Amino acid sequence: MALQSTEEQPIIQLDNVTFRYPGAEANSLEGVSLSIYRGDFIAIAGSNGSGKSTLCKCFNGLIPTYYSGDMEGTVFVDGIATAERSVAELSRNVAYVFQDFENQLVRPTVYDEACFAPLNFGYEDYKERGMNALRMLEIEHLRNEWIWQLSGGQKHMAALAAALALDPDVIVVDEPVAQLDPAHARVIYEKLKLLNERYGKTIVVIEHHTEFIADYCRKMVLMERGGRVRWVKSVAEGLSAVSELNEMNIQPPQVTQAFHALCREQAIEGALYPITIEEAALHWGSAAKRELPSTDAYASAASSSRSAGEPLVRFEGVISGYQGIDRKKKPILQGIDLSIHEGDRIALIGNNGAGKSTLLRLISGLRRPWEGKVTVCGRDTRKSTPEELSDLVAFLFQNPEEMFIADNIRQDVEYFLRARQQQGIEPFIEDVLRRFKLTELQQRDGRLLSGGQQRRTTLAIGMAMRPTIMLLDEPTASLDIASRKELTLLFDQLRDEVKAVVVATHDMQLVADWANRVIVMNEGRILLDTDSRTVFQHPDILDRAALVAPQIVQLCGRLGIEPACLSVEQFIAYMERAQREELVYGIG
Repeated sequence: MALQSTEEQPIIQLDNVTFRYPGAEANSLEGVSLSIYRGDFIAIAGSNGSGKSTLCKCFNGLIPTYYSGDMEGTVFVDGIATAERSVAELSRNVAYVFQDFENQLVRPTVYDEACFAPLNFGYEDYKERGMNALRMLEIEHLRNEWIWQLSGGQKHMAALAAALALDPDVIVVDEPVAQLDPAHARVIYEKLKLLNERYGKTIVVIEHHTEFIADYCRKMVLMERGGRVRWVKSVAEGLSAVSELNEMNIQPPQVTQAFHALCREQAIEGALYPITIEEAALHWGSAAKRELPSTDAYASAASSSRSAGEPLVRFEGVISGYQGIDRKKKPILQGIDLSIHEGDRIALIGNNGAGKSTLLRLISGLRRPWEGKVTVCGRDTRKSTPEELSDLVAFLFQNPEEMFIADNIRQDVEYFLRARQQQGIEPFIEDVLRRFKLTELQQRDGRLLSGGQQRRTTLAIGMAMRPTIMLLDEPTASLDIASRKELTLLFDQLRDEVKAVVVATHDMQLVADWANRVIVMNEGRILLDTDSRTVFQHPDILDRAALVAPQIVQLCGRLGIEPACLSVEQFIAYMERAQREELVYGIG
C-alpha cells in the first residue's frame, strides 16, 4: 500500500527530536523525524528500550512537560508546535491510553469516567459527550457499572471511552493487548478499527504482537535501539522484512516466519510474504486436499515431570471472592480442588475475570479462602501471614510498577534479602542483575523504565527472593522476542532453585512452548487440566474461556494437519517432509 504524499499536511510531525531522561546515560530518542497523517492506522514497533513509549508521549506534550528531561527538535500537532500549548490543550487533539490504563481511571462508574474530562474542561454538554463516547464504542450497557468490578477488557474500554469523550483527532494506545485475553484483545482492536473507519480517528498503537499489526494496521514504524526511526513502511512490506525484524528482536507473524523459512531459496528481494492466516491458507491450500503424513515426529506433547510425593500446594473445596459495595459477598473462585507438585510448569489460562489472579493471591497468602483450605508446603494459609509465606512463595504482580518501592532497581532487587538482614548478598545480587541484563540500569528508578525493562526488573526481584514456588501474573506482557526467550530460558535454568512455577497468562505461544501443564479457568472454575498439546484440541473450551490458539496451530486447522504443530519449527519440519514426499505443492 502506498504511503501518503508528502504534500498532505501531517496531523503529527516530529522534526529532528532528541530526548534524554534525567540521570540517563544515553538518549531515549535520537534525531527522530516522523510524519503521521490524518486517518492513519499506524503501529509503532521495536524492541524493549527502543523509545516507543517515549516517542508517543511527545505527541501530546507529556514529554517534556510532565516527563522532564533534555529535549531538542520540534513536535507539531495539527501544524502548531507542542511547546506553544499545554498538555490540557493538546489532549483535545491527541488522546493517550496508557499501558497501565487502570491508573487512568479515577471515577466510580463507567459513565462518570466518560464524563470526567469534558466536565473538567467546562463543556456544558459533558453528559452528552460522555454518553456519545460510550455509544461510539458500543458499551452503553456498562454505563452504571462500578469501575473496580469490571474485567480487564471492560476497564480498557472505559479508559478508551474517557479519552474519546473530548473527541480527539488522534488516539494513541500503548500496548492495547498486553493485559487482555486473546478474545478481548481482538475486541479492542475491532473498536479501534471502528473509530478509524467510521469516525475518521487517527489511531497509533505501540505493539509487540505482529499478528494484530497484520490484521488491523496499515503502516508500521520500526524503532531501533538508541531511539531512532529505522523506517516507515506499509504493514505488508514491514512484516515481510523477516530477517531484519528478527535481528531487532521483533517476531513477525508465525505464518510469515514459516513462509520465509520454507521459501528462502526462492525468495525475491522485496517480495511480500503472507502475513495473515487467510493469506497463508490460500498459499498452502493444497495441503488440505491430500492425505498428509503424521505430525507425531515433529509435535510431541510436553511431558510432565510431576513428583509423586506430597504436593507443594493443595486447594480443597476453595471458595473465595470479594465484598461488594453493598457489603454482599461476590464469589470469584467456586469449589476449587487443585494440587501443584514439584516440577510443575503450569500455565494458568482463561478470560479476564476467570479467577486466575485470585488463585495466585490465595497461594501467596494475600487472600484467604472463605471456605475450604489452601496449604503451601504443608502450611495452612489461614494460619500463616503473607510475610511468612513469602519465604516460600514469590508473587510477581501483573502491574510491574507495584513492585517498585525504592529509588533505584538495585535497591528493589536487594530489598527482600536486606529486610531479612542477610549478609554477603552482593555477589548474588550482581549475578541476578547480570542475568536479567540490568547491570547498566541498576541506578535507574524502576517507574521510569520502559515496560519491557520493568518486566525484567520484576523477574529479578522475584528470583532474588530464592523462592520454592514462583507465581507470575502476565510476565510476558510488553516483552520483545529476545526478552521472552530469556524468560523461558531462565525458568529452565532455575529448576533446581524454584520447584514449581505458575504463570497466569494470555500468551498462548508461551503455553505451547514452555508449559508442561495447562489449567483452563472460566467463571471461577477449572474447565480443563491437561498438557500443552491436548489443550488446543478442545476448541469449545478455548472458546468458552475467550482464548485463541497460536497462529500456527490455527493454520494447521485450516490445512487439515492433525494433530496441530505447536511451533513454527515443528510446522517447518513437517512441511519440508511433506514437500519431499510430494504431498504439498506451492511451498517454493
